[in-house]
Amino acid sequence: MISIEIFTFNEFQENTYLLQDETGEAVLIDPGMNSTNEESEFVKFVTDKNIRIVKIVNTHCHIDHVMGNAFSVSKFKCPLVYPKGEQRTLESGVQVAKMYQISYDPSPNADEFIAEGDTIEFGNSTLRVVSSPGHSPDHIVLVHDIERFVIGGDVLFRGSVGRTDLPGGNEAQLCESIEKKIYTLPEDFMVYPGHGPATKIGLEMKSNPLVNGLGTGLFQSKGKG
Repeated sequence: MISIEIFTFNEFQENTYLLQDETGEAVLIDPGMNSTNEESEFVKFVTDKNIRIVKIVNTHCHIDHVMGNAFSVSKFKCPLVYPKGEQRTLESGVQVAKMYQISYDPSPNADEFIAEGDTIEFGNSTLRVVSSPGHSPDHIVLVHDIERFVIGGDVLFRGSVGRTDLPGGNEAQLCESIEKKIYTLPEDFMVYPGHGPATKIGLEMKSNPLVNGLGTGLFQSKGKG
């Protein structure tokens, strides 16, 4: 059984996920901590629960999802992985931080790249890597078929979708990712997004106003992330 812990960090209110199973091993997804208080909060939780983080994963490399990479790699001494096509986005982080006038400790490069068909393993658990570009060039989501959830990054939100007006965004690709990669999963799957509350696939299929407007350009200005 996997426990999913959610920490909301940094100026962008990004959701950082810590997934742990019964072995005590865990995977850290999209570390966004960007202050000593946020770092201390996270380390205290991990220490108090005796959690062993074995891998750090980025669903994509926009600055709000990688702010804690440098700290986490240094603190937990485990591999960092993300999709190869996100490398340029990662490298833009320093310039983006200057533009927003925020602090940023530049992320190290990946120890290895991940792509659709790969798996992320920790303890007795396995997450399936699924390609879902559009919000960013090589975005991925992580699917657990048995416990029926998706760690979705900035693809689909409750009542919204990922924005496509950032460098590397592509409306047609995001459309395809939602329709062919997310909406082909069972409707009862939970979606844990990069910002805001969790939702279910079926709920978004029925009521998400921006999904209903896919292909109309609605979500370029109204999307999240």
